[in-house]
Amino acid sequence: MLAYKKYVTIKDPKNLVLKGLPFRAGQRVEVVMIVEDEEQKARVQELKKLFKKTQRLPKAKAISEYEIAEEIKAYRAGR
Repeated sequence: MLAYKKYVTIKDPKNLVLKGLPFRAGQRVEVVMIVEDEEQKARVQELKKLFKKTQRLPKAKAISEYEIAEEIKAYRAGR
């Protein structure tokens, strides 16, 4: 599958025109629309900062991969 990404700003919510596409006439394509959410991007960035801060804590450095895996397993088991 080949992918082509194009960013557009919606001017009329009832009509979207795409020009200059790299496809042949009659070629079948799939169209997927994803809305950019600036608020969500900001929340993700804040969460990433929190993860980095948490990972720098001395106690976090003392936890082994095995202990993390066991904690995840216990959480998923409802313990």
